[in-house]
Amino acid sequence: MAPDDDASVRVSPTLDADTSFLLARASALSAAAGNTALRELGLKVRSYSVLALAAEVGPSQRDLAERLRLDPSQVVSLVDELEACGLVKRRLDPSDRRARIVVATTEGQGLFARAREAIAGAQRETHAPLTGKEQLALGDLLRRLAYADLR
Repeated sequence: MAPDDDASVRVSPTLDADTSFLLARASALSAAAGNTALRELGLKVRSYSVLALAAEVGPSQRDLAERLRLDPSQVVSLVDELEACGLVKRRLDPSDRRARIVVATTEGQGLFARAREAIAGAQRETHAPLTGKEQLALGDLLRRLAYADLR
């Protein structure tokens, strides 16, 4: 889509100028596309996010809640669901015996690899209105916003 084409789609003058609204709408569209892409794998965007962190980082449940900006009770439910499917395991954190770290099982690692490909396809479709350069710039800007509280 060329920049001039953007003027043809407007919701309201107030919302069109509201960055938070635009981020929320873009996020909803992206999550819906991700959920559709993950459906056949038995995942949703949130469970995929937990599985990704378990596969790549091995965080504690507290870290999961912080990184995903979810209530700890939501994280417990997501981990319970993934654990019941044999995709993750909780292990004692060697540095804090009160904490549990979440790690992907071999089956979870395999599903994560397939899910990562499904998400990449959904993102290509969702982000198609942007040029490659715009997609890279958007990713850079969103990372700065998304992780500003973790610095």
